Amino acid sequence: MREVDTVSRLGGDEFMVLIEGPPRPADVAEVAQKILAAVARPVLLEPQEFHLTASIGISVCPGDGDDLQSLMKNADTAMYRAKEQGKNNFQFYSAQINVHTLERIALESDLRHALEREEFLLHYQPKVDVGSNRIVGMEALVRWQRPGQELIAPARFIPLAEETGLIVPIGEWVLKTACLQNKAWQDQGLPRLRIAVNLSPRQFAHPSLLQDVARVLAETGLDPIWLEFEITESMVIRDPEHAVSLLRSLKEMGIHLSIDDFGTGYSSLSYLKRFPLNSVKIDRSFIQDLPGDSNHTEITQAIIAMAHSLRLGAIAEGVETEEQLRFLRLHGCNQMQGYLFSKPLPADQFLRLLQGMVPADPMPVSPA
Repeated sequence: MREVDTVSRLGGDEFMVLIEGPPRPADVAEVAQKILAAVARPVLLEPQEFHLTASIGISVCPGDGDDLQSLMKNADTAMYRAKEQGKNNFQFYSAQINVHTLERIALESDLRHALEREEFLLHYQPKVDVGSNRIVGMEALVRWQRPGQELIAPARFIPLAEETGLIVPIGEWVLKTACLQNKAWQDQGLPRLRIAVNLSPRQFAHPSLLQDVARVLAETGLDPIWLEFEITESMVIRDPEHAVSLLRSLKEMGIHLSIDDFGTGYSSLSYLKRFPLNSVKIDRSFIQDLPGDSNHTEITQAIIAMAHSLRLGAIAEGVETEEQLRFLRLHGCNQMQGYLFSKPLPADQFLRLLQGMVPADPMPVSPA
């Protein structure tokens, strides 16, 4: 416990802990887990070893009460619920918080073991030339497959991985697996395609990023020209000077660079001109209402025109209808991704897609 916390014995085998100012229920749950772990340490009373467990009930002010008596009463109720659940666990008085927190803790625990259990896999979504409707690249997208369960979408576990720092080893696994797969397809005689990998904020800020990338390329044998990193506006705006330096180093290695989800952040044109980019990806939120929404049509046209004026390629994501494709073709968008052409596919299905049609040789996404 912290020095500002209060630990007291109520009587018998019951104790109370008062934690002041916890920011989130998840933090309280972490404290409860630490208490359970401390209590569970074996006690040696010669010549025998004893093992203890505890049941913990949690109430939170003001939601579960705004006076000491109410909080103690509700924590006691939650404690008995913990005993009914098999003991050696904790329960919140609020059922909603309890379910959410326990699910999150279980997810985090499983996530910590997912790499060693080889539960991650990659799906690949083709990048398609808008003019010819032919494959010119692909994006690697991570999925989590827990045994006996459905695939877990990135939106469920990537924020948690980012928060806990697990995104760094996961991201390195994604990078190495994507490079290995791309090199294997090239060695099979398939047309060479550039594979795009997303960098997370923690990866981008990690001090060993350049060394890690160089090592992966050396280990996999993939030429850097066939690798692309997608980054978000928010990542480069936090520290523009560092971002420019890092991106230049990656560009000097031969790697292509793209700004993802463009139009949803706060980057200025002056910043964008400084970054050594190859392309911008127009966020799907602008594409989904094309061509009916006049605001989104104007924004999309402006992004395409701006990209071309900076000698960058424009890539639209989330293209799902022929009307959207016709609009993008009319206004000179270079590439597109989306369910209209193909959803993200497992490696074997993506291979069949490539074998079923002759992909175009990768063309620079710059209009020049």
